Amino acid sequence: MLARDEKGDRMITTPTRSTRAGTLVRAFALLLTTGMVLPGCAERTAPSATERVDVLPLIPAPVEAERGDGRFRITAETVVSVAQNDAPARDAANHLARLLRDTRGLALAVREELAPSPGSIRLQLDPQSPVAQAEGYALDADAEGLRIRARDAAGLFYGAVSAWQLTSADAGRDAVETDVVEIPAVTIRDWPRFGWRGQLLDVARHFHDVDTVKHVIDAMARHKLNVLHLHLTDDQGWRIEIKRYPKLTEIGAWRTPPGAGRHGTPQRYGGYYTQEQIRELVAYAAARHITILPEIDMPGHAQAAVAAYPGEIGVTSERPPVAVDWGVNPYLFDTDERSLKFIQGVLDEVLELFPSPFIHIGGDEAVKDQWEASPAVRAQMRQLGVKDAHAMQGWFNAQLAKYLTSKGRRLIGWDEILEGGLPDSASVMSWRGVDGAVAAARLGHDVVLAPAGWMYLDNLQTERSDEPNGRLAVLPLSRVYELDPVPAELTADQARHVLGAQGALWSEYIPSRRHIDHALFPRLAAVAEVAWSPMAARDWDGFLARLPAQLQRYRALGIGSSDGAFAADIGIDGGPNTVLSGGPARIALGNQTGVGQIRYTIDGSEPTLESSRYGAPFAVTLPVTVKAAVFTEDGQPLAAARSRHFDREALLTVDTQGLRNCHDGGPLGLRVPLLPDMPGMDTPVYNVDLFYACWTYPQARLDGIAGIRIDAARLARNYGLAHDQSKVHQYPSSTPQGELEVLRGCDGELLAKVALPDGAILGEQFILEALLPPQEGVHDLCLRFTAPIEGPLYAIGAVRLIEATAQSPPVRY
Repeated sequence: MLARDEKGDRMITTPTRSTRAGTLVRAFALLLTTGMVLPGCAERTAPSATERVDVLPLIPAPVEAERGDGRFRITAETVVSVAQNDAPARDAANHLARLLRDTRGLALAVREELAPSPGSIRLQLDPQSPVAQAEGYALDADAEGLRIRARDAAGLFYGAVSAWQLTSADAGRDAVETDVVEIPAVTIRDWPRFGWRGQLLDVARHFHDVDTVKHVIDAMARHKLNVLHLHLTDDQGWRIEIKRYPKLTEIGAWRTPPGAGRHGTPQRYGGYYTQEQIRELVAYAAARHITILPEIDMPGHAQAAVAAYPGEIGVTSERPPVAVDWGVNPYLFDTDERSLKFIQGVLDEVLELFPSPFIHIGGDEAVKDQWEASPAVRAQMRQLGVKDAHAMQGWFNAQLAKYLTSKGRRLIGWDEILEGGLPDSASVMSWRGVDGAVAAARLGHDVVLAPAGWMYLDNLQTERSDEPNGRLAVLPLSRVYELDPVPAELTADQARHVLGAQGALWSEYIPSRRHIDHALFPRLAAVAEVAWSPMAARDWDGFLARLPAQLQRYRALGIGSSDGAFAADIGIDGGPNTVLSGGPARIALGNQTGVGQIRYTIDGSEPTLESSRYGAPFAVTLPVTVKAAVFTEDGQPLAAARSRHFDREALLTVDTQGLRNCHDGGPLGLRVPLLPDMPGMDTPVYNVDLFYACWTYPQARLDGIAGIRIDAARLARNYGLAHDQSKVHQYPSSTPQGELEVLRGCDGELLAKVALPDGAILGEQFILEALLPPQEGVHDLCLRFTAPIEGPLYAIGAVRLIEATAQSPPVRY
């Protein structure tokens, strides 16, 4: 699948969505790493909020904001005032009061008043508000008080969010005085650029409970997002109770994980939402002006449903297990009348639960092998005059669209639904770049932008070794912020079909709430600004200047956001070989954004604002432990301290993040845990290429090296690769269980071979050691497993070269 590289004219290959399928393509990964700051680069310091008085701590950026003279002082006696019988204002006022209590410790009274009392915060539904746009608001603050007016309830709510942000710029600081807050006099006129401002949460691959979904809803509301796209069904689990078909949850909601019983992996994994819980979530979201968009994936990604009712909806009568393989699996819904009636029965209950005007039917990655192999489906295609299986999916989608239209709803699906012809009423969500959005808008269909290259938040945020599991195509904060949801190829009339944009958080590698927080934040702030703010109000440096206040709010709210964009990268200037060859050891520091002051120590102590400030690479004597933390210019933390120890052993060691692929030296495809359903974030992680069990230790200095030590593991090979399965490479083996081979370059001399241990226990970690013949010079070392590709997926956690004179465990063949 090809997508235009927006930074140039070359074409790049985008990943499939689910594995997506298998390794993410390296050109895509390299594209996403643009904007990285290499260690040793000079700091690019964003001014702090106290230095730039014109910077208001608002995310997303408002359409219009003008500073005035003076300040408004808020104390514990300040009243949040609403008019009598103004229910929308009272709801927004209560929300503001809760936020102030939770982040500032201010307990303000909400009071109905005929006229606002002096020095109060007044919220009012006003048909004459100066902002006429839907969801817009007017906010005015001066020494006499703060006033929020809007023509609809959503506008009042978002005005309350902005008022909270103005009062919480320093929320969470240890020394802050919580019972008095001063905000600048300001006039704000604000409304969203797009009516669709969304975030997808995949609860099918890994189930996330009601409290976790509410946690995401709350965070979305604080970012002025208004569509929660719940991906409720997939091959690995069916997560919504359908009373007419109870086996969908009795059977389809549960799977037997790879490595069950090991390392905390449960024997049975899954879960689902009862209809009562769904209603609770819908109401909870609605109170925060968020619509929940349900996705029932069809006709593909259907294995959990087929496992529950193979005779009713399966193309064959075979009952498969609920899938444990991420990616593209072969099971489809049948196309006959019985299957369609079943689907309509499911939709009837979905429509009763979700008032969303749109219903998402998926439609992506539907491998047509089962349809093409079925005499009944082929006969149906001939009867319908359908030319091929892609067109058959178009017919299938048309039946769903017709049914949803008859119920007053609209169908939306992933951009693959364009391939078989699109019903007139259907809308498209473009994930394979922006081309699907362009094509659909030109045909007159409404579109939502959720392109993988900008909005797939399960991609790692940095290239750091301390990142948890995820996809290795790094998606930095800056890349998310770059997206303009209106593709330049569209005319003004076509651009009117762009409903908005949304982020996506697929959960193959997001098993816990902690993983969700790490992946979403702070990138959700960039998603919010992309979807809300006009391009004229967006500015990357301004966003960075406003972001520290947002990070403080996250801390105050207990959100475990990632600080990777600001965290210090610690390395050897010129690389380890400069020291191994006898040169001086010089430490280079930097971070991804190039923002903030980096303070460091080399004596083992924790860095503070009193520690040395980094300006240029500095000399050290090995062994040494370098610790570095990053602060704003006014002394607030941007990133927690990071630590790295340097000695000769460390210089000779490359961890899984430092290993590269054997073909072009780029990153590998996935960063996976020891077992796919292990709980917690502290699981060991391994970078793997699903198609080649081959890693490169780049630029190994082999002078004086006598051996090699590899930390290895057996992982689950739980990846549905569909038609890409034939691309998985099998290296020739000398033994049934296979070996690890060490070569000088991937096409060079075989230096060592060590047999893999017997057995196939998933989640087993082990050490492989081998002697190396004397070598000279610097070479890439190729390490590859020759184990059968039908068995476990072997992986490497770290590689260490052993010097002939080093005191180390004995090496063996």
